[in-house]
Amino acid sequence: MLLPLVAVALGLVGLLWSADRFVGAAAATAYRAGMSIMLVGMTIVSIGTSAPEIVVSVMASLDGTPDLATGNALGSNIANIALVLGVTALVVPIPVRFSIVRRELPLLLGATGLAGYALADGQLNSVDAALLLALLVFSIWWLFRADEGQQAVAGEIPGMALGKALVWLVVTLAVMIASSRGLVWGATELARSFGVSELVIGLTVVAIGTSLPELAACVASALKRHHDLAIGNVIGSNLFNMLAVLPVPGLLAPGATDPDAAGRDFPVMLGLTLALAAILLWQRRGRVGRIVGALLAASYAFYLFWLGTSLTA
Repeated sequence: MLLPLVAVALGLVGLLWSADRFVGAAAATAYRAGMSIMLVGMTIVSIGTSAPEIVVSVMASLDGTPDLATGNALGSNIANIALVLGVTALVVPIPVRFSIVRRELPLLLGATGLAGYALADGQLNSVDAALLLALLVFSIWWLFRADEGQQAVAGEIPGMALGKALVWLVVTLAVMIASSRGLVWGATELARSFGVSELVIGLTVVAIGTSLPELAACVASALKRHHDLAIGNVIGSNLFNMLAVLPVPGLLAPGATDPDAAGRDFPVMLGLTLALAAILLWQRRGRVGRIVGALLAASYAFYLFWLGTSLTA
């Protein structure tokens, strides 16, 4: 019991240390390379902070626990919208740019719909995985094609050369991944000692643990006024969770999925994704404020309560 507790504590410390430096390195990389901050949030930061989900899903599938991987993908998206974006908006209200609505939201909605189609028959197989990965390739191509180049950025960008920024980006990303992995391992060991199912572990302990990099990066981005990086990271992470994390069990451990994944958890994720779309459409010339943030955070607390009651039913 002591070793998992130590892993959780060290994981939290590592995430807190690396988050601020990682965001600064990402912003500097965008500036020096001539890329827009939004594009970096949608690609470099999103892939980087989604790496723990990918690693956990691969290991879970190889270990013969694909439901943990499925729960990780669905639970991370639920946590990203309700917990990460909600807490970030509570800390600092987030301005919304129309380009997010025009370019990134259609990709996320399409990925969510395709994920629902893949889960609808209660199976995840290689065909489902191939469809999701094909949309991933298209999404990456579309984001680079639609990038508008360097734009004015509110807030200070660290004055470091491109080479130094890239080194810091790699180092801090490695610390974030290692810290998140240690945190998830320790929390999972603690949860399993109480006899919790693999799907619920993936939806709660693993999803929250692997979403901590997104939470830390988004809050740090918002405090530095890199608002495009904060919102772009949430949308991009959810996109990659559906198209790069969810296909993993279909490739490595194809077979039946837990019925609750399609019947309970996907509808929650779909509802939150549609709510996010409505919020961004409504606030496309304004900002995501603290009231919306409080509602999102409260919805996540309610979801966790619902999961808890379903376990005791």
